[in-house]
Amino acid sequence: MSTLTIRGMGKSYGGVAALREADLTVHSGSVHALLGENGAGKSTLIKVVSGAVAPDHGTIHLDGRPMAFSSTAQAAQHGVAVVSQELNLFPDLDVLSNLYPMRELKRGPFRDRPAMLAKAEPVLAQLGLDVDPRRLVGDLSLAQQQLVEIAKALITDPRVLILDEPTSALEQASASRLLDILRVLREREVAVVFVSHILEEVLTLCDEITVLRDGRTVLDGVPRADLDLPQIVAAMLGPREGNGAKADEVAELVPPPSAADPDRVLELDGVEVPGRLHDITLSARPGEIVGIAGLFGSGHTTVLEVFAGLRRPSAGTVTLPGGRPWQNGLKRAIQAGVALVSGDRRRIGLMLDKPLWENVAQVRSVALSRDGVLVHKNVLRRRASELVSRLHIRAASVDIRCDLLSGGNQQKVVLAKWLAAQPSALLLDDPTRGVDIGGKAEIHALLRAAARTDTIVLLCSTDLEELTELCDRVLVLHRGRLCATLHRPDIDQHTLLQAMNTGAID
Repeated sequence: MSTLTIRGMGKSYGGVAALREADLTVHSGSVHALLGENGAGKSTLIKVVSGAVAPDHGTIHLDGRPMAFSSTAQAAQHGVAVVSQELNLFPDLDVLSNLYPMRELKRGPFRDRPAMLAKAEPVLAQLGLDVDPRRLVGDLSLAQQQLVEIAKALITDPRVLILDEPTSALEQASASRLLDILRVLREREVAVVFVSHILEEVLTLCDEITVLRDGRTVLDGVPRADLDLPQIVAAMLGPREGNGAKADEVAELVPPPSAADPDRVLELDGVEVPGRLHDITLSARPGEIVGIAGLFGSGHTTVLEVFAGLRRPSAGTVTLPGGRPWQNGLKRAIQAGVALVSGDRRRIGLMLDKPLWENVAQVRSVALSRDGVLVHKNVLRRRASELVSRLHIRAASVDIRCDLLSGGNQQKVVLAKWLAAQPSALLLDDPTRGVDIGGKAEIHALLRAAARTDTIVLLCSTDLEELTELCDRVLVLHRGRLCATLHRPDIDQHTLLQAMNTGAID
């Protein structure tokens, strides 16, 4: 029997409070939902419980005994296991080695792989992960890698298991299998903390619900039977308010769609992508910022992939700027005037070990060869300097390596390399993920400025506030279908969250 009790937890970073007197009680044999919008404090609370960060104040008790974990290893020794949304695996090692990081079973001085395999096989079977344990993790799909991450935690027989968005990379069958396993863990008296943006999962699975908002606990272990989805949404977001001055300001900054060039449009008409999109018809025109919202697996990011030439539709038509048809491959889409801006700047968006000017040159000068075969370095550095000034990138010089820039400035460099190519359409996938509030405001200003110059702006974001503040229209996808279209001034976070989770609005 294990009970985790957290009281009065507080944590600040640089004077900004991430947690303010947060409370949480999780009982053995229960699945307890920990909910909250982006920035509510969920991740910080998980880091405190797992020993990853030290709190400023507050207490943790496990089975009535006070705990103060100084590291994740110490928390693990007391039976606290975490499955993070960010995978923590070694791609160059096999599956079996990844299941026992720093804790291999041994026979004398040697690793006992047969014993490790014997203990791992039932867990892998429970998860339905049918792969050779000798296979390299780097060769597995993202969904399989996330199942390895989950298996790594389950193999320790945890007393407290914290799952941070565990189904975010899983296809529907694997996600359903995981929910079945959690029901087994309930029977084994494990205390499970379940973090998920998919409220439908929460209502199906969890026994109790805690909600954080602005670092504070606003619902503390309320039985799931006592709550419905509108009540959970209200707790997460606070009282429903009008868009207010912020929305009016954005409406002034972003003009209505331009009628100057009717051919400059991004459009899907009856598009099908098996297992991802079903009969999707939508469009975006110059001068407007169009948002696309949805939970993981809803198909919202697939829309960007189709426009960018990364996903071939099986039916329907795709129209790119200038009336061009669908192009196979990102390079052809770029040549058609489409820019795909990723929020994953570290893995996709930037060459972190290269100087700023070289990153800015990648699309215009390298991919599109617009500067000819022989390009002088000084020309590229001068163009990068102009963009640094225009985008207010804080960098000592254009020769600085990008890994030495702040997150917000790194993301502005990603934008700079695409803006240098003067695209007709900007496709943005979570462009402010991991960016501080100041950097986010500057990026928003850049997107508004792009829209004012008749660039088509199509924005996928997991940040509901971002969609509410920026967009003229928001298209909501649910299970691969377009379920709602919201127009300013009727775009609000409550309606978005409800539509994303239920496929309908009031």
